[in-house]
Amino acid sequence: MAQSLLSKYVWIIDTIYKADRISFKELNSRWLDSEISEGVEIPKRTFDNWRYAIQDMFGLFIENEGKGKYRYYIMNKEDISKNGLRSWIYNTFCVSNALAESQSIKDRILLEYVPSGQEYLQEIIEAMKSNQILNITYHSYWKDEENNFDVEPFCVKLFRQRWYLVARSTYTYYHEQGPRIYCLDRITYLHKKEETFKMLEGWSAEEFFDGCFGIIADNNIPKEYVKLKVSAGQANYLRDLKLHESQEETESNEEYSIFTYYLRPTFDFQQELLWNGEDLEVLAPTWLRKELAGKIKRMWNKYNISE
Repeated sequence: MAQSLLSKYVWIIDTIYKADRISFKELNSRWLDSEISEGVEIPKRTFDNWRYAIQDMFGLFIENEGKGKYRYYIMNKEDISKNGLRSWIYNTFCVSNALAESQSIKDRILLEYVPSGQEYLQEIIEAMKSNQILNITYHSYWKDEENNFDVEPFCVKLFRQRWYLVARSTYTYYHEQGPRIYCLDRITYLHKKEETFKMLEGWSAEEFFDGCFGIIADNNIPKEYVKLKVSAGQANYLRDLKLHESQEETESNEEYSIFTYYLRPTFDFQQELLWNGEDLEVLAPTWLRKELAGKIKRMWNKYNISE
């Protein structure tokens, strides 16, 4: 589908979403004020076709309220704000649309490089749709070696600019251990086979990562409440972008705020806490506080230069 048509869909969604409710006349007025219109109004039949296309592509239902005002609105607009596939697709297209229309200032727009996904993501998703087995060659950082094997692709997850594949090996020993996580950066070869597999009955990607901070899914680490004391300045950042979906602010004053979480305090979560430096203090649980204190002490020993 042409990028220009996708841009029009995104413009329609964004305009109606921000207006909450808008008449077709007002929508066309704003359309003519935008560069994307090229000075041509949207015919009513074309707009209706776009509404149906948006429904199919984004799962968003643009309806007319009637009642004399005949204003359009997004019936399930809450889906845009949810942390799900629809929201991600919509936001991605919004950003893509803005960048596509900003070529004149491209040297003033700096982006982060996403190293994984471009080469293998589409083929993995196609294999997931038809439950086809994948043959991959995977480079392990821990063993510094490559191995070729077959896997059953269960789901994919994006975390910190990297794509990950959750898959179960077809080899009996590893097959019985269940799904494992593979970083797409470390896949050096991937081929979709004709052979198919049967998904684990009742398996859920959401449940697999339940209580996880990032990509480490270790059920041996139980979920528990974590209590953090955060400086007033740093607390503003946590309010804008939650550390975890379970985040709750239970206390706030001019000097600090208290945040609580219910999750698995895995290695990647501990690394995130350390990243915040002196602006964050673990109050509970005690074992996590001691764990971070030990890490900080070992770091101090490395950097401490005695006179």
